[in-house]
Amino acid sequence: MQHWKIKLSLFINYFLFAILLNSVGTVILQVQRHYGVLESSAAILEACKDLSIAAASFIAAGYINRIGYKNSMLLALGMVAVACLAIPSLDSFWATKLLFVIAGVSFALIKVSVFVMIGIVAKDESEHISLMSFLESFFMVGILSGYFLFSSFMKADDAQSAAWLQVYYVLSALSILAFLLLLTTPIDESRAINKESAASAAGGFRQMFELIAVPLVMVFIASAFIYVLIEQSIMSWLPTFNSKVLHLPAALSVQMASILAVSSALGRFIAGVVIKKISWIVLLISCIVAAAALVILTLPLASGISERPIAGWSDVPIVAFIFPLIGFLISPIYPAINSLILTALPAKKHGLAAGLIIIFSALGGTTGSIITGYMFQKLGGQQAFYFSLFPMALLIICLLFFKKLQSRYSVATVHLNAGPEMLDHDLI
Repeated sequence: MQHWKIKLSLFINYFLFAILLNSVGTVILQVQRHYGVLESSAAILEACKDLSIAAASFIAAGYINRIGYKNSMLLALGMVAVACLAIPSLDSFWATKLLFVIAGVSFALIKVSVFVMIGIVAKDESEHISLMSFLESFFMVGILSGYFLFSSFMKADDAQSAAWLQVYYVLSALSILAFLLLLTTPIDESRAINKESAASAAGGFRQMFELIAVPLVMVFIASAFIYVLIEQSIMSWLPTFNSKVLHLPAALSVQMASILAVSSALGRFIAGVVIKKISWIVLLISCIVAAAALVILTLPLASGISERPIAGWSDVPIVAFIFPLIGFLISPIYPAINSLILTALPAKKHGLAAGLIIIFSALGGTTGSIITGYMFQKLGGQQAFYFSLFPMALLIICLLFFKKLQSRYSVATVHLNAGPEMLDHDLI
Protein backbone atom coordinates (compact mmCIF):
# COMPACT_ATOMS: atom_id res chain seq x y z
CA MET A 1 0.00 0.00 0.00
CA GLN A 2 1.32 3.45 -0.91
CA HIS A 3 1.03 4.97 2.55
CA TRP A 4 2.84 8.15 1.56
CA LYS A 5 0.19 8.94 -1.04
CA ILE A 6 -2.63 8.27 1.41
CA LYS A 7 -0.99 10.57 3.96
CA LEU A 8 -0.52 13.30 1.33
CA SER A 9 -4.19 13.02 0.40
CA LEU A 10 -5.23 13.31 4.06
CA PHE A 11 -3.07 16.39 4.57
CA ILE A 12 -4.48 18.17 1.50
CA ASN A 13 -8.07 17.38 2.45
CA TYR A 14 -7.49 18.68 5.96
CA PHE A 15 -5.80 21.80 4.58
CA LEU A 16 -8.80 22.62 2.36
CA PHE A 17 -11.42 22.15 5.07
CA ALA A 18 -9.30 24.04 7.59
CA ILE A 19 -9.53 27.10 5.35
CA LEU A 20 -13.21 26.69 4.58
CA LEU A 21 -14.60 25.81 8.00
CA ASN A 22 -12.45 28.12 10.06
CA SER A 23 -13.20 31.06 7.82
CA VAL A 24 -16.39 31.28 9.91
CA GLY A 25 -14.79 33.90 12.18
CA THR A 26 -13.85 36.03 9.17
CA VAL A 27 -17.26 35.53 7.58
CA ILE A 28 -19.01 36.42 10.85
CA LEU A 29 -17.20 39.76 10.72
CA GLN A 30 -17.92 40.23 7.00
CA VAL A 31 -21.65 39.51 7.15
CA GLN A 32 -21.96 42.11 9.89
CA ARG A 33 -20.24 44.62 7.61
CA HIS A 34 -21.56 43.49 4.22
CA TYR A 35 -25.15 42.46 5.05
CA GLY A 36 -25.63 44.50 8.24
CA VAL A 37 -26.62 41.59 10.51
CA LEU A 38 -26.30 41.70 14.32
CA GLU A 39 -23.72 39.70 16.33
CA SER A 40 -26.35 37.27 17.61
CA SER A 41 -27.61 36.69 14.05
CA ALA A 42 -24.10 36.28 12.64
CA ALA A 43 -23.41 33.60 15.26
CA ILE A 44 -25.89 31.32 13.46
CA LEU A 45 -23.16 30.62 10.90
CA GLU A 46 -21.35 28.52 13.49
CA ALA A 47 -24.54 26.55 14.06
CA CYS A 48 -25.04 26.05 10.31
CA LYS A 49 -21.56 24.55 10.15
CA ASP A 50 -21.49 22.57 13.37
CA LEU A 51 -25.04 21.24 13.52
CA SER A 52 -24.75 19.98 9.95
CA ILE A 53 -21.47 18.30 10.94
CA ALA A 54 -23.20 16.67 13.91
CA ALA A 55 -26.22 15.50 11.91
CA ALA A 56 -24.13 14.19 9.02
CA SER A 57 -21.76 12.39 11.39
CA PHE A 58 -24.66 10.62 13.05
CA ILE A 59 -26.06 9.50 9.70
CA ALA A 60 -22.58 8.51 8.53
CA ALA A 61 -22.39 6.03 11.41
CA GLY A 62 -25.03 3.96 9.68
CA TYR A 63 -24.05 4.38 6.06
CA ILE A 64 -20.37 5.26 5.63
CA ASN A 65 -19.27 1.63 5.86
CA ARG A 66 -21.58 0.83 2.96
CA ILE A 67 -20.48 3.81 0.87
CA GLY A 68 -16.77 3.40 1.59
CA TYR A 69 -14.37 5.90 3.12
CA LYS A 70 -12.69 6.95 -0.13
CA ASN A 71 -16.04 7.37 -1.90
CA SER A 72 -17.31 9.46 1.01
CA MET A 73 -14.35 11.81 0.74
CA LEU A 74 -14.83 12.13 -3.03
CA LEU A 75 -18.52 12.97 -2.51
CA ALA A 76 -17.60 15.62 0.06
CA LEU A 77 -15.02 17.27 -2.19
CA GLY A 78 -17.44 17.32 -5.11
CA MET A 79 -20.18 19.03 -3.10
CA VAL A 80 -17.79 21.67 -1.79
CA ALA A 81 -16.41 22.40 -5.27
CA VAL A 82 -19.91 23.10 -6.61
CA ALA A 83 -20.98 25.17 -3.59
CA CYS A 84 -17.88 27.37 -3.70
CA LEU A 85 -18.40 28.01 -7.42
CA ALA A 86 -21.97 29.17 -6.77
CA ILE A 87 -21.56 31.42 -3.71
CA PRO A 88 -20.13 34.58 -5.43
CA SER A 89 -23.12 34.72 -7.78
CA LEU A 90 -25.69 34.26 -5.02
CA ASP A 91 -24.17 37.00 -2.76
CA SER A 92 -26.60 36.82 0.18
CA PHE A 93 -26.64 35.95 3.86
CA TRP A 94 -28.90 32.91 3.26
CA ALA A 95 -26.43 31.62 0.65
CA THR A 96 -23.60 32.00 3.14
CA LYS A 97 -25.57 29.94 5.65
CA LEU A 98 -26.23 27.29 3.00
CA LEU A 99 -22.53 27.15 2.14
CA PHE A 100 -21.61 26.37 5.74
CA VAL A 101 -24.30 23.68 5.90
CA ILE A 102 -22.79 22.00 2.82
CA ALA A 103 -19.28 22.46 4.21
CA GLY A 104 -20.37 20.91 7.52
CA VAL A 105 -21.91 17.84 5.89
CA SER A 106 -18.83 17.41 3.71
CA PHE A 107 -16.41 17.77 6.60
CA ALA A 108 -18.28 15.12 8.58
CA LEU A 109 -17.64 12.65 5.76
CA ILE A 110 -14.03 13.78 5.44
CA LYS A 111 -13.17 13.63 9.13
CA VAL A 112 -14.73 10.24 9.84
CA SER A 113 -12.80 8.89 6.85
CA VAL A 114 -9.55 10.58 7.86
CA PHE A 115 -9.69 9.17 11.41
CA VAL A 116 -10.20 5.69 9.99
CA MET A 117 -7.36 6.14 7.49
CA ILE A 118 -4.97 7.08 10.30
CA GLY A 119 -5.81 3.77 11.96
CA ILE A 120 -5.00 1.99 8.69
CA VAL A 121 -1.55 3.53 8.16
CA ALA A 122 -0.34 3.87 11.79
CA LYS A 123 1.64 0.89 13.13
CA ASP A 124 1.20 1.52 16.87
CA GLU A 125 -0.18 3.93 19.47
CA SER A 126 2.89 6.17 19.41
CA GLU A 127 2.76 6.59 15.64
CA HIS A 128 -1.01 7.12 15.81
CA ILE A 129 -0.72 9.99 18.31
CA SER A 130 2.22 11.49 16.40
CA LEU A 131 0.45 11.36 13.02
CA MET A 132 -2.73 12.75 14.55
CA SER A 133 -0.80 15.66 16.07
CA PHE A 134 1.04 16.43 12.83
CA LEU A 135 -2.20 16.24 10.85
CA GLU A 136 -3.96 18.56 13.29
CA SER A 137 -0.99 20.94 13.19
CA PHE A 138 -1.28 21.03 9.39
CA PHE A 139 -4.97 21.78 9.90
CA MET A 140 -3.84 24.87 11.78
CA VAL A 141 -1.53 25.78 8.89
CA GLY A 142 -4.63 25.69 6.71
CA ILE A 143 -6.42 28.00 9.12
CA LEU A 144 -3.46 30.38 9.01
CA SER A 145 -3.45 30.38 5.21
CA GLY A 146 -7.18 31.07 5.23
CA TYR A 147 -6.81 34.27 7.24
CA PHE A 148 -4.39 35.75 4.72
CA LEU A 149 -6.30 34.36 1.74
CA PHE A 150 -9.59 35.93 2.83
CA SER A 151 -8.03 39.23 3.93
CA SER A 152 -6.35 39.61 0.53
CA PHE A 153 -9.82 39.78 -1.08
CA MET A 154 -11.29 42.21 1.49
CA LYS A 155 -11.61 45.95 0.94
CA ALA A 156 -11.26 47.73 4.27
CA ASP A 157 -12.72 51.01 2.98
CA ASP A 158 -15.81 49.48 1.31
CA ALA A 159 -18.00 47.28 3.49
CA GLN A 160 -20.52 46.83 0.67
CA SER A 161 -17.99 45.44 -1.79
CA ALA A 162 -18.58 41.79 -2.78
CA ALA A 163 -14.94 41.32 -3.80
CA TRP A 164 -14.30 39.12 -0.75
CA LEU A 165 -16.63 36.48 -2.21
CA GLN A 166 -14.19 35.88 -5.06
CA VAL A 167 -12.07 33.86 -2.63
CA TYR A 168 -14.50 30.98 -3.08
CA TYR A 169 -13.32 30.48 -6.65
CA VAL A 170 -9.87 29.70 -5.23
CA LEU A 171 -11.36 27.24 -2.75
CA SER A 172 -13.34 25.57 -5.52
CA ALA A 173 -10.15 25.06 -7.52
CA LEU A 174 -8.44 23.55 -4.46
CA SER A 175 -11.41 21.20 -3.97
CA ILE A 176 -11.11 19.96 -7.54
CA LEU A 177 -7.36 19.40 -7.10
CA ALA A 178 -7.94 17.42 -3.89
CA PHE A 179 -10.67 15.40 -5.65
CA LEU A 180 -8.34 14.40 -8.50
CA LEU A 181 -5.49 13.42 -6.13
CA LEU A 182 -7.77 11.26 -4.00
CA LEU A 183 -9.34 9.67 -7.09
CA THR A 184 -5.92 8.38 -8.16
CA THR A 185 -4.89 7.16 -4.68
CA PRO A 186 -5.35 3.40 -4.08
CA ILE A 187 -6.68 2.64 -0.58
CA ASP A 188 -7.30 -0.76 1.00
CA GLU A 189 -10.16 -0.25 3.49
CA SER A 190 -10.67 -3.92 4.42
CA ARG A 191 -9.01 -3.55 7.87
CA ALA A 192 -11.44 -0.83 8.90
CA ILE A 193 -14.71 -2.24 7.56
CA ASN A 194 -17.17 -3.13 10.31
CA LYS A 195 -19.26 -5.94 8.81
CA GLU A 196 -22.26 -5.44 11.08
CA SER A 197 -22.63 -1.71 10.43
CA ALA A 198 -21.84 -2.23 6.75
CA ALA A 199 -24.66 -4.76 6.49
CA SER A 200 -27.35 -2.37 7.73
CA ALA A 201 -27.72 1.24 8.84
CA ALA A 202 -29.52 0.09 12.00
CA GLY A 203 -26.46 -1.94 12.97
CA GLY A 204 -24.26 1.14 12.75
CA PHE A 205 -26.61 3.29 14.84
CA ARG A 206 -26.99 0.57 17.47
CA GLN A 207 -23.22 0.16 17.76
CA MET A 208 -22.78 3.91 18.16
CA PHE A 209 -25.23 4.01 21.07
CA GLU A 210 -23.51 1.00 22.63
CA LEU A 211 -20.21 2.83 22.37
CA ILE A 212 -21.62 5.90 24.14
CA ALA A 213 -22.55 3.66 27.07
CA VAL A 214 -18.88 2.93 27.86
CA PRO A 215 -17.80 5.20 30.77
CA LEU A 216 -14.41 5.97 29.18
CA VAL A 217 -16.19 7.10 26.02
CA MET A 218 -18.68 9.17 28.03
CA VAL A 219 -15.90 11.11 29.72
CA PHE A 220 -14.06 11.51 26.43
CA ILE A 221 -17.20 12.92 24.78
CA ALA A 222 -17.53 15.49 27.57
CA SER A 223 -13.85 16.42 27.19
CA ALA A 224 -14.12 16.85 23.42
CA PHE A 225 -17.32 18.92 23.76
CA ILE A 226 -15.79 21.28 26.31
CA TYR A 227 -12.49 21.65 24.47
CA VAL A 228 -14.12 22.65 21.19
CA LEU A 229 -16.48 24.97 23.05
CA ILE A 230 -13.41 26.83 24.36
CA GLU A 231 -11.54 26.78 21.05
CA GLN A 232 -14.40 27.97 18.83
CA SER A 233 -15.61 30.61 21.27
CA ILE A 234 -12.20 32.24 20.85
CA MET A 235 -11.37 31.38 17.24
CA SER A 236 -14.72 32.36 15.72
CA TRP A 237 -14.91 35.69 17.53
CA LEU A 238 -11.28 36.81 17.56
CA PRO A 239 -11.58 38.83 14.29
CA THR A 240 -14.65 40.59 15.72
CA PHE A 241 -12.78 41.19 19.00
CA ASN A 242 -9.91 42.74 17.06
CA SER A 243 -12.28 44.93 15.06
CA LYS A 244 -14.80 46.06 17.69
CA VAL A 245 -12.74 46.04 20.91
CA LEU A 246 -9.25 46.86 19.63
CA HIS A 247 -10.58 49.01 16.74
CA LEU A 248 -8.45 47.45 14.00
CA PRO A 249 -9.40 47.73 10.31
CA ALA A 250 -11.38 44.70 9.07
CA ALA A 251 -8.65 43.17 6.90
CA LEU A 252 -6.04 43.69 9.63
CA SER A 253 -8.41 42.19 12.22
CA VAL A 254 -8.51 39.00 10.17
CA GLN A 255 -4.74 38.97 9.62
CA MET A 256 -4.03 39.45 13.33
CA ALA A 257 -6.24 36.45 14.09
CA SER A 258 -3.69 34.40 12.16
CA ILE A 259 -1.45 34.55 15.25
CA LEU A 260 -3.91 32.14 16.89
CA ALA A 261 -3.51 29.70 14.01
CA VAL A 262 0.30 29.97 14.03
CA SER A 263 0.54 29.43 17.77
CA SER A 264 -1.93 26.53 17.60
CA ALA A 265 -0.02 24.83 14.79
CA LEU A 266 3.24 25.25 16.70
CA GLY A 267 1.65 23.93 19.90
CA ARG A 268 0.41 20.78 18.19
CA PHE A 269 3.67 20.22 16.37
CA ILE A 270 5.71 20.46 19.58
CA ALA A 271 3.17 18.34 21.46
CA GLY A 272 3.58 15.62 18.83
CA VAL A 273 7.20 15.33 19.98
CA VAL A 274 6.91 16.09 23.70
CA ILE A 275 4.00 13.73 24.38
CA LYS A 276 6.30 10.79 23.63
CA LYS A 277 8.51 11.80 26.56
CA ILE A 278 6.14 12.86 29.36
CA SER A 279 2.75 11.79 30.69
CA TRP A 280 -0.12 13.11 28.59
CA ILE A 281 -2.14 14.09 31.69
CA VAL A 282 0.70 16.25 33.03
CA LEU A 283 1.12 17.97 29.66
CA LEU A 284 -2.56 18.68 29.06
CA ILE A 285 -3.43 19.95 32.53
CA SER A 286 -0.34 22.17 32.51
CA CYS A 287 -1.55 23.60 29.20
CA ILE A 288 -5.01 24.39 30.56
CA VAL A 289 -3.69 26.08 33.72
CA ALA A 290 -1.30 28.20 31.65
CA ALA A 291 -4.13 29.13 29.24
CA ALA A 292 -6.34 30.28 32.13
CA ALA A 293 -3.48 32.40 33.48
CA LEU A 294 -3.03 33.98 30.05
CA VAL A 295 -6.72 34.96 29.89
CA ILE A 296 -6.63 36.52 33.35
CA LEU A 297 -3.40 38.44 32.74
CA THR A 298 -3.90 39.69 29.17
CA LEU A 299 -7.58 40.62 28.77
CA PRO A 300 -7.31 43.63 31.12
CA LEU A 301 -4.88 45.08 28.55
CA ALA A 302 -7.85 45.51 26.18
CA SER A 303 -9.57 47.97 28.53
CA GLY A 304 -9.89 51.59 27.47
CA ILE A 305 -8.32 51.26 24.01
CA SER A 306 -9.55 54.20 21.95
CA GLU A 307 -10.15 54.27 18.22
CA ARG A 308 -7.19 55.72 16.36
CA PRO A 309 -5.53 55.48 12.94
CA ILE A 310 -3.75 52.12 12.45
CA ALA A 311 -1.57 51.81 9.38
CA GLY A 312 -0.08 48.38 10.01
CA TRP A 313 1.02 45.73 12.51
CA SER A 314 3.39 48.14 14.27
CA ASP A 315 0.42 50.28 15.41
CA VAL A 316 -1.56 47.37 16.87
CA PRO A 317 -2.09 47.17 20.68
CA ILE A 318 0.10 44.59 22.43
CA VAL A 319 -2.92 42.54 23.58
CA ALA A 320 -3.64 41.64 19.95
CA PHE A 321 -0.28 39.86 19.84
CA ILE A 322 -0.37 38.22 23.27
CA PHE A 323 -3.94 36.93 23.66
CA PRO A 324 -3.89 34.69 20.51
CA LEU A 325 -0.94 32.81 22.03
CA ILE A 326 -3.59 30.90 23.94
CA GLY A 327 -3.71 28.68 20.87
CA PHE A 328 -0.24 27.35 21.66
CA LEU A 329 -1.43 26.28 25.11
CA ILE A 330 -4.78 24.66 24.34
CA SER A 331 -4.15 23.19 20.88
CA PRO A 332 -2.34 19.99 22.02
CA ILE A 333 -5.44 18.83 23.93
CA TYR A 334 -7.72 17.85 21.07
CA PRO A 335 -5.47 15.56 19.00
CA ALA A 336 -4.13 13.93 22.17
CA ILE A 337 -7.52 12.95 23.59
CA ASN A 338 -8.72 11.83 20.15
CA SER A 339 -5.75 9.51 19.79
CA LEU A 340 -6.16 8.19 23.32
CA ILE A 341 -9.76 7.14 22.78
CA LEU A 342 -9.10 5.68 19.32
CA THR A 343 -6.14 3.61 20.46
CA ALA A 344 -8.23 2.36 23.40
CA LEU A 345 -10.77 0.86 21.00
CA PRO A 346 -10.49 -1.93 18.41
CA ALA A 347 -9.81 -0.80 14.81
CA LYS A 348 -13.30 -1.74 13.63
CA LYS A 349 -14.80 0.69 16.15
CA HIS A 350 -12.75 3.67 14.91
CA GLY A 351 -15.35 4.78 12.37
CA LEU A 352 -18.05 4.85 15.05
CA ALA A 353 -15.75 6.59 17.52
CA ALA A 354 -14.82 9.17 14.88
CA GLY A 355 -18.52 9.85 14.37
CA LEU A 356 -18.95 10.53 18.08
CA ILE A 357 -15.87 12.76 18.12
CA ILE A 358 -17.22 14.86 15.28
CA ILE A 359 -20.81 15.04 16.59
CA PHE A 360 -19.93 16.26 20.07
CA SER A 361 -17.10 18.48 18.86
CA ALA A 362 -19.58 20.16 16.51
CA LEU A 363 -22.12 20.62 19.28
CA GLY A 364 -19.42 22.11 21.49
CA GLY A 365 -18.35 24.53 18.76
CA THR A 366 -21.90 25.73 18.17
CA THR A 367 -22.56 26.16 21.89
CA GLY A 368 -19.36 28.13 22.44
CA SER A 369 -19.86 30.42 19.46
CA ILE A 370 -23.51 31.20 20.19
CA ILE A 371 -22.86 31.92 23.87
CA THR A 372 -19.89 34.14 22.99
CA GLY A 373 -21.86 35.95 20.27
CA TYR A 374 -24.67 36.67 22.72
CA MET A 375 -22.19 37.90 25.34
CA PHE A 376 -20.45 40.07 22.72
CA GLN A 377 -23.75 41.77 21.96
CA LYS A 378 -24.89 42.17 25.58
CA LEU A 379 -21.66 42.63 27.58
CA GLY A 380 -18.93 43.52 25.09
CA GLY A 381 -16.01 41.59 23.66
CA GLN A 382 -13.62 41.78 26.60
CA GLN A 383 -16.11 40.29 29.06
CA ALA A 384 -17.19 37.66 26.51
CA PHE A 385 -13.74 36.06 26.43
CA TYR A 386 -13.61 35.72 30.22
CA PHE A 387 -16.32 33.10 29.73
CA SER A 388 -13.60 30.62 28.64
CA LEU A 389 -12.33 30.26 32.24
CA PHE A 390 -15.36 28.26 33.37
CA PRO A 391 -15.12 25.48 30.74
CA MET A 392 -11.35 25.32 31.29
CA ALA A 393 -11.99 24.31 34.90
CA LEU A 394 -14.52 21.70 33.76
CA LEU A 395 -12.05 20.31 31.22
CA ILE A 396 -9.43 19.67 33.92
CA ILE A 397 -11.99 17.67 35.89
CA CYS A 398 -12.94 15.63 32.81
CA LEU A 399 -9.32 14.83 31.97
CA LEU A 400 -8.66 13.61 35.52
CA PHE A 401 -11.66 11.28 35.26
CA PHE A 402 -10.47 10.13 31.82
CA LYS A 403 -7.05 9.26 33.24
CA LYS A 404 -8.66 7.29 36.07
CA LEU A 405 -10.80 5.29 33.63
CA GLN A 406 -8.05 4.76 31.07
CA SER A 407 -6.60 1.82 33.01
CA ARG A 408 -9.83 -0.06 32.23
CA TYR A 409 -9.62 0.50 28.47
CA SER A 410 -8.52 -3.07 27.80
CA VAL A 411 -11.61 -4.31 29.64
CA ALA A 412 -13.75 -1.99 27.53
CA THR A 413 -12.18 -3.33 24.35
CA VAL A 414 -12.88 -6.93 25.32
CA HIS A 415 -16.49 -6.23 26.13
CA LEU A 416 -17.07 -4.13 23.04
CA ASN A 417 -16.17 -7.22 21.04
CA ALA A 418 -18.22 -9.48 23.31
CA GLY A 419 -21.57 -7.76 22.78
CA PRO A 420 -24.02 -5.24 24.28
CA GLU A 421 -25.09 -7.48 27.14
CA MET A 422 -21.51 -7.47 28.47
CA LEU A 423 -21.40 -3.70 28.11
CA ASP A 424 -24.47 -3.28 30.26
CA HIS A 425 -23.24 -5.57 33.01
CA ASP A 426 -19.60 -4.67 33.46
CA LEU A 427 -18.88 -1.20 32.06
CA ILE A 428 -21.75 1.07 32.91
